[in-house]
Amino acid sequence: MADAVNIRKLESELWESADLLRQGSKLTSNQYCMPVLGLIFLRYAYGRFKAVEAEILKDRPSRGGRVMPVEASDFTEKSALYLPREAQYDYLVDLPENIASADLKNRDGETMQSLGEVVNNAMDLIEDQSDQLKGVLPKTYTDFSDALLAELIRIFNNSALDDVGGDVIGRIYEYFLNKFAKNIASDDGVFFTPKSLVKMIVNVLEPTSGVLLDPACGSGGMFVQTGDFVNREGMQANDVMTFYGQEKVAYNAQLCLMNMAVHGLTGVIKSGNDANTFYHDAHNLNGKCDYVMANPPFNVNKVNAESASAADRLPFGLPAVNKKKEISNANYLWISYFYSYLNAHGRAGFVMASSATDSSRKDKNIREALIRTGHVDAMISVANNFFYTKSLPCTLWFFDKGKPESLLDKVLFIDARNYYTVVDRTLNEWSEWQLKNLTAIVWLYRGETEKYKNLLSEYHTVLESDAAFDAIRDELEKAIQDKREEARKAVESAVKGDKKSVQAGFDEEIASLNETLTIAKEACWLTEKFGEGTYQDIPGLCKIADRKTIIEEKGCSLTPGAYVGVAPEEDDGVDFHVRMKEIHKELLALQKESNELMDTISKNMKEMGV
Repeated sequence: MADAVNIRKLESELWESADLLRQGSKLTSNQYCMPVLGLIFLRYAYGRFKAVEAEILKDRPSRGGRVMPVEASDFTEKSALYLPREAQYDYLVDLPENIASADLKNRDGETMQSLGEVVNNAMDLIEDQSDQLKGVLPKTYTDFSDALLAELIRIFNNSALDDVGGDVIGRIYEYFLNKFAKNIASDDGVFFTPKSLVKMIVNVLEPTSGVLLDPACGSGGMFVQTGDFVNREGMQANDVMTFYGQEKVAYNAQLCLMNMAVHGLTGVIKSGNDANTFYHDAHNLNGKCDYVMANPPFNVNKVNAESASAADRLPFGLPAVNKKKEISNANYLWISYFYSYLNAHGRAGFVMASSATDSSRKDKNIREALIRTGHVDAMISVANNFFYTKSLPCTLWFFDKGKPESLLDKVLFIDARNYYTVVDRTLNEWSEWQLKNLTAIVWLYRGETEKYKNLLSEYHTVLESDAAFDAIRDELEKAIQDKREEARKAVESAVKGDKKSVQAGFDEEIASLNETLTIAKEACWLTEKFGEGTYQDIPGLCKIADRKTIIEEKGCSLTPGAYVGVAPEEDDGVDFHVRMKEIHKELLALQKESNELMDTISKNMKEMGV
C-alpha cells in the first residue's frame, strides 16, 4: 500500500512542476508528452542501472589491486539495460549551464551546442544498446530551450522513482496522459492495468517457459510482472520466455518497449492499424501460445463483423451482429480470440467487464460452448476502484487447456469484491499478502497443497514466530495497546520542546507493529478458512462448481456471486427479540423526553410573549 500512496504523491508533484513549465512554453501537449515521458524513462533506467551495478560490484574480481570495471555484457547477464556514461542521469544533471562552451561531442564526434542535443545523444546511445529500442525513444529535445530542459531534468531527478518499483513508467505515463493529453489516453477505453490485477493473473497462470502474447499490451505491465515471476523462480526470463505484443496506439507501444528495456526484457511489439487485434493476428500466433494475458478495452462497439470473421480466431462463432454488419459489443470477440490463441496446453488470464459473465443472446451461446470445453479454469470478481482512472468492477477470467482430467468438469469461483486494501478514497488494491492468499485458494483447488504449506512457513518466517497465528495476532494487538500507553506517559513527562520528537519515535514503532499485525491478520484470514491446507467452499468467498450446475441450473452464468452466495454474519451473541424490545423501550423514553422538552419550550415562549 505504501508504494501506491508514494507513487500518487510523486505523480502529483511531478505533474505540478512539469505542467508549470509546459504552460510557460510554446509547445503543445502532444509535442510535450513523449519527451517528458522519455526523461522519466531515463531517470528510472538510471536508478535500475545503479542498483544492478551495485549487485555486479559485490563479487567483482580485481586485478592489480583495482576492481575490474563493469561492462555492457555484465548487465546483459543480469537482464538489465546498460547505460553509457553520457546517458546516465547524473551526468545530465551535472552538466554546465553553457553547453556550447563545454566542447561536448556526440557519438558521431560532432560538437554539441545545446542541452537538447546532449539529451538526444543520450537517447541515441541507449538505442545502440538495445535492438528493440531502435527508433523508439524520443529525440526532439532541441525543441526545448536549454533553461526549460534543465529544469525538467532537475524535476525528474527524484529519488522516489527508485523506491516505488513495479511498472512505474506505465503508471506515471497514464497519469500524465490523462492530465494533459486526454484525447490520447481515452482512445477506445484504453486504460492502465493496476499492478495487483496483473500480478494476480501472473500468479494464477504461473508462466515458466514458452510463448506469451498480450494482444492489447498497453505499456507492457504483463511482460514486466511475468519477467519478475520467472526470475524469482530462478530462471532468466529472456532465456525461457518469448514475448509478443500488439498495441494499436503507437504511444502505448513506445512505452511498452521502453518499459521492457528498462526491466531487461526483449520482445516483439507491433503497433498501428496492422496491429489492431480485432482484425489482425499480427504475429501469426493463433493456436501457438503457451500463455495469453491481457486487459483489453471493454465494451467496444462498431467492430466490422466481416473483417473480424476473416481474422479466423472465432472457434465459437461471431457475437451478435447488427443491421450495419457491426458487432455492437466486442467483449466476446476478445474472449474468443484469447481462447483461440492457446495451444493444446496453453493458459490464458485476462481482465473483462463484469457484465460479460452473464450477458445474453449470442454471448450466452458462446459462453455455453466455452464452458462445455472444460477449459474455463477460474473466475475472480474484483471490487470497484481498482482501476487508476476508472471506477468500475471487473472480473478476471482464466482458461487452461491443459487442465488435468479431475478438474475438466470443474470451475473455481472466487468473489473477492469484499477483500482488498483501501489505498485512498478513490483507489483499492490487493496487498502482497492478499495476493498470496487468493493465489493459495487456486493452489488448493488444483491440489497443490505443498505450495500452500510453503506459504504458511513464509508467514511464520516473516512473523518470526512458530506460534498459532491467532495467538501472534492477539499478542501484537496487546503490544500496540501497551506501546500507545507507554507513548502517552512518555509524552506527558517530556519537556515541551521534546514532546513532538518523543511522539514521532513512538509513532514509528507503532507503525512497524501495525505492519506486522496486518500480516498476522492475513495469516489468520487464510488459516481460519483452510487450516493446514484443505480446500473447502467458503460462503461469500469461493466455490468449486461443476459444468452441469453452471449450464443447467445457473443458465451458463460465470458470475462468481451466483455460486459463492453470501457470507454468514457473525453472531454477536445478542438475542434479536430481546434487543428489539430494548430499542422500543429506549425509543418511547426518548419520545417522552422530547415531548416534555417541547412543552417546556412552548411555556417559555408564552412567558416571553411570543
